[in-house]
Amino acid sequence: MPASAVQLTVDAHAVRGELRLPRDRLAVALGRTPTATELERYSTVHIRAVGDDGRTWHVDVAGAHVEGANWAETLTLAPPGGKVTAFDLRYHVILAQLVTHKAIVTLQTRFTKPRTLGVLDWTRQTIRVSAADDSWWHGFLATVRLGVQHIGEGADHLLFLLMLLLPAPLFAHAGRWRRSDDARRSVIRVVHVVTAFAAGHSTTLALAALGVIHTPARVVESLIALSIAVSAIHAIRPLVPRGEPVIAAAFGLVHGLAFAALLGGLGLHGSALVISLLGFNLGIEITQLLVVALMMPSLYLLSRTAVYGAVRVGIAGFGLVLATGWLLERTTLIDHDPFAAVSDALITHPFAVVTAFALLAAATASLPFKTGATPA
Repeated sequence: MPASAVQLTVDAHAVRGELRLPRDRLAVALGRTPTATELERYSTVHIRAVGDDGRTWHVDVAGAHVEGANWAETLTLAPPGGKVTAFDLRYHVILAQLVTHKAIVTLQTRFTKPRTLGVLDWTRQTIRVSAADDSWWHGFLATVRLGVQHIGEGADHLLFLLMLLLPAPLFAHAGRWRRSDDARRSVIRVVHVVTAFAAGHSTTLALAALGVIHTPARVVESLIALSIAVSAIHAIRPLVPRGEPVIAAAFGLVHGLAFAALLGGLGLHGSALVISLLGFNLGIEITQLLVVALMMPSLYLLSRTAVYGAVRVGIAGFGLVLATGWLLERTTLIDHDPFAAVSDALITHPFAVVTAFALLAAATASLPFKTGATPA
């Protein structure tokens, strides 16, 4: 889902800012489409700034107007006495009503370019803002964390990766190989898949963040759901022989557009944008590698037994059902995803999923090794 953007600029006597609020998320949070006056009043109530001296700053929100898919507003934070110091910003516009929403805070001082300060959500609605110049390192770490969160909380991205990993061990078992050869070939296959996906999403992430390409959010989200459905069908019965890297690269281009939606509209340019791109992409790759490290040992052990065919088809079928629900909702064919509670539960308890796979692999370890499996 699109995130809000809070762009702060430190002046000599006040902190000024621009708010960009996704119109659809705001309508869900408020239960209706607000007027400009209602939105300004709502935003003012849900923003608070407190200086180091404990005194509350004056908050003024004005100029609410529609810009494409967003509401835009101007923000002014004025400290008592007119001297800007470090302060704590409490911000819960939309966040107070939607637990899945995020707000990305950027900061620009008189001598620095805009950089990412941090990410606010349901669990974190206060952020420390320093009026002094700061290093690019903090912005880099903030976008690394954002990349980790985006993948870790994105059921669709994780499910797409899992669907691509399901057929990977089968290629290693094609023919009669020693166990060491099987393991090596499985690792190589997984590296091909992950690298292809990384290359695809990195390309469109950079192009979209730099403003070279523009794609409507609903189209991107619908294509992501379609990518999961296609990869699930491929896991059940290969559409392209040994085609996981091809599918990963092709649909990785689509997933990169979704990643770029979080960085778009933040007002970052030049070196600050490059640093944010690198940090965000690094966070994505770290999380993907963690998922592979947690899931592949169990999948590899399962693939050496006669039950893996049933397990693979069952998991892929489950993924196809979830993808169908997402696709129908995102193309507005239905109003609500009937399987939303299931996908939310899986994301909320990721280690339970990993543990279930590990227990299943341990329980079937004594079953005979299935040779001559058909590679995907």
